[in-house]
Amino acid sequence: MSEETHKKEHKEHDEKHLEKLTIKELREIAEDIPHERAIHDMKKEELVAFIKEARGIKDEAPIKRKKHIGKIKMTKPELKAKLRELKTMRRQALESEENEKASRLRHQISQLKKKSRRLAAA
Repeated sequence: MSEETHKKEHKEHDEKHLEKLTIKELREIAEDIPHERAIHDMKKEELVAFIKEARGIKDEAPIKRKKHIGKIKMTKPELKAKLRELKTMRRQALESEENEKASRLRHQISQLKKKSRRLAAA
C-alpha cells in the first residue's frame, strides 16, 4: 500500500473518531493545519475542537464518558470494625451452610485486609 493511500484512509478514519485518538496523534494531525496558537499547549478537547473546526466537521453527539466515583475512605478503626462484622457474618453463613454467601464474604474480608495493610504502610 502506498503512503498516499495509507494517509487517505487514516484521514477518513480520523474524521469519524477524533475523540478516540491519542493526544500525540491529534498533535500530528494539527501540525498540518495552519494555526496561530501553540499546539503543544492545547488539551485533548481543544485539539479535537480545533481539528474539527479546521476541517469543517460538525460536532455530532459527544462520546459519553464514565464519571469517576470517589472511593469511600474509612479510618483504620472503622475498617477493623467492619472486618469483625464481616467475619461474624461469614461464620454464621458457614454454620447455616450458605457456602456462596460465605464465599462472597470471604472475598470482602480479603479486600478489606488488603486496604488495612495499605493504611498501615502509609
